[in-house]
Amino acid sequence: MGRNREFDIDEALDAALQVFWRKGYDGASLPELTAAMGINRPSLYAAFGNKEALFCKALARYREGPAAYVREAVATPTAREMFERLLHGAVDLMTDPKNPRGCLIVQGGLTCAGDSDRIRVETAQMRETAMAAIQKRLSTAKADGELTARAVPRDMARYVMTMINGLSIQAGAGATRAQLRRVADVALVGLGAFLSSR
Repeated sequence: MGRNREFDIDEALDAALQVFWRKGYDGASLPELTAAMGINRPSLYAAFGNKEALFCKALARYREGPAAYVREAVATPTAREMFERLLHGAVDLMTDPKNPRGCLIVQGGLTCAGDSDRIRVETAQMRETAMAAIQKRLSTAKADGELTARAVPRDMARYVMTMINGLSIQAGAGATRAQLRRVADVALVGLGAFLSSR
């Protein structure tokens, strides 16, 4: 009979998430991960598979936990509120002192080495999924008359994602919450030009 696991899977995954968020995929070493998770290497492999599989599980946990503000923003009743919730939510997450700075989805996979194709694909797909959800919500907003005739939902969704990615880089470089809030507010003024006055 196999031995029962002597650690909490969810707690270990949360600890791994923090390491990946702080260091990125390549920067997070197995000794750092196992130390943070409180387990040895065989236990990591038995519970999660290899480092790549662990990162993908941590990424899914990030999407459903810290980054859930995207899903919540898309579900808001107006496009204006969605824009505010997306940009302010990004700033709040990326500058929360309880979290590493920036965004795991942006920073976790952009600097991967050549043998980390799956990580680049997973993070890129997550960004594309978020952008598609924003675009779909904006298409509905345009059909409902919330947006002006010249608004292009695809371009607006890409702009919002570009802003979120840029905020992540700035947060990682040390920009303060107040500074990034002001940047987000400038972007909201620009997006406001595409909202109808009805």
